[in-house]
Amino acid sequence: MDRRSFIAGGFTGLAYSVLIDGRRVLARTPLDTPPAGTLPRLGGVPAFEPAATPLGAEPNMTLVDVETDVLVCGGGMAGVCAALAAARNGARVLLVQDRSRLGGNASSEIKMHIVGADCHGSRPGWRESGIIEEIRLEDAACNPHRAYELFDLLLYDKCISEPNLTLLLDSAVFRAEVEDGRITTAFVRCDKTEHLYRVRAHVYLDCTGDSRLALEAGADMRWGREGRSEFGETLAPETGDRTTQGSSILFTARKHDQPVPYVAPGWARDITAEDLRLRNVGRHSYEYGFWWIELGGIYDTIRDNERLRFELLAIVLGVWNYIKNSGDRPDSANWALETVGMIPGKRESRRIMGDHIQTEHDLNGGWKRRDDGVAIGGWSFDEHPPEGFDAPQLRPYRAVRMDEPYNIAFESLYARNVENLMMAGRNISNSHVAFTSTRVMATCSCIGQAVGTAAAMCVETGMTPRALRRERIGDLQQRLLRDDQPIRQVVNEDPADLARHARVSASSVHEGGEPAHVIDGQPRDMPGSSAHRWRAKPAAGAWIELRWPTPQRLQHIQITFDSGFHRELTLSASDGVTRRTVRGPQPETVRDYRLMGVRPDGERVTLAEETGNFQRLRRHRFAPLELEAVRIEVVATNGSEEARVYEVRAYG
Repeated sequence: MDRRSFIAGGFTGLAYSVLIDGRRVLARTPLDTPPAGTLPRLGGVPAFEPAATPLGAEPNMTLVDVETDVLVCGGGMAGVCAALAAARNGARVLLVQDRSRLGGNASSEIKMHIVGADCHGSRPGWRESGIIEEIRLEDAACNPHRAYELFDLLLYDKCISEPNLTLLLDSAVFRAEVEDGRITTAFVRCDKTEHLYRVRAHVYLDCTGDSRLALEAGADMRWGREGRSEFGETLAPETGDRTTQGSSILFTARKHDQPVPYVAPGWARDITAEDLRLRNVGRHSYEYGFWWIELGGIYDTIRDNERLRFELLAIVLGVWNYIKNSGDRPDSANWALETVGMIPGKRESRRIMGDHIQTEHDLNGGWKRRDDGVAIGGWSFDEHPPEGFDAPQLRPYRAVRMDEPYNIAFESLYARNVENLMMAGRNISNSHVAFTSTRVMATCSCIGQAVGTAAAMCVETGMTPRALRRERIGDLQQRLLRDDQPIRQVVNEDPADLARHARVSASSVHEGGEPAHVIDGQPRDMPGSSAHRWRAKPAAGAWIELRWPTPQRLQHIQITFDSGFHRELTLSASDGVTRRTVRGPQPETVRDYRLMGVRPDGERVTLAEETGNFQRLRRHRFAPLELEAVRIEVVATNGSEEARVYEVRAYG
């Protein structure tokens, strides 16, 4: 067959029950269940109590009944951030991931670097904050040598260390029961452990990318590209169709001290210079694969995934064979393949329809007329030809940059016809044109944090996402800002933040970095406008103080430091990308500091003393104290000559 057209053409058995209560591993008893009261433990986690629940047609599987507040399906960056946000906001969370590792396209299985609103650093100042910043800062500080498996482990550690979060790996959602437009039960299976999980939750989050939970729940969805007339989008094709962006497989390579020969397998594609005429193979540096080895847009990126994997691998090895053996790249002699991905990194498939469908117009300024922004995006409209590598006469992408970052609308993050289903990632409610910008992983991570936080609020209030949007959207935005989520045109108005009413002073001020900036409600500089941080030079010995006219009963101080938003920060196998980053603690961030309190009688008390900090957002909780002032004393930074603080919050 011509490779370029290769695609044409109820349960019975044992049951167990568990109420999710912060246990971090799900385990089952051995086949012979011991007497009650003597259940064995695995990894310190007690096995589940047996339950007499009929299973139906899978007698060799064990059923586990699970009750939780929030079920998150999909453990890519959107799902991880959603699960962490929901758990940190008090909800009991079950996170289900169909792979043995977290991270999705950012994991070691695919190795795509995380990009977002700052457009690879070309839009300085717009790097995403919040949970994704916490993850990237920790990876840079603790993984300077760029080991992707350590990034996987970082995400795993974040999840299993969260008390309210329970993680299920190698497990996939495969069915849902819906009554009166509401999911009542979702079914998850893990064939590796022969378990079926029957999950009942208050809110369900589809972060699978392919919208598998939404499919099972009967949610309204779209696939493909809308025609230009449907939404009046200038970047849409004249006529709509079912095509999408394709999937890619990446490789990594290493340069050695001696020549390393390469012999391609017989099934590798024969690649010619004409195939690569519009695709940049580069010279002298082959450490990172090529995202433009892409296929699938004219096929079904879900149902045809296995055959696409084969063809993508054939192209990868064919391209490498061309680099090594065509004679056109003699500089490649000492280079050898290090890794080749076995999982296609998928860009596009189903999109779930919400109360609002974001379009080109929303991203190009229409967001300013909405009041429900909960996250930011800003990647260019980045369209790829559906034919991918099989259209060598076409450039592999067309990027149209918007003027400025935009807000993601909350109404595009919950299903319009399933009242307790929300979504985060590349499957949110977008036109295809809007999708070409919002699909990148840093944006998806911020969307995940927004959805996870909203899910926790739905659990707290008993509301549906639609009711939350109607009645509590301002409260959601304020909670997100408290957790360092970036939202445009929304500032800190948290009535519980006592710092807003304090008088601020400092040891010194450098170049317009007034102390009062730390309570002005904006914890980042707005590119092209005024700064919003306190700056003092030299850093060592600098201090900033908040003082109240009357003593305040305080037990929580939150500090937002500078972490260098003017530069890119991502884990990448590309040396070129890495040269634009700092693989370590960011120099601007305060490393060592003391948090001091002043009692009404003038006594100074140490509230916290930190060394080795590399995070932007730090929270310090202590026993309630009557204090008339709080002071942050800077001892050292991670390299900068200046002390810099963006925001200080104080809570009773």
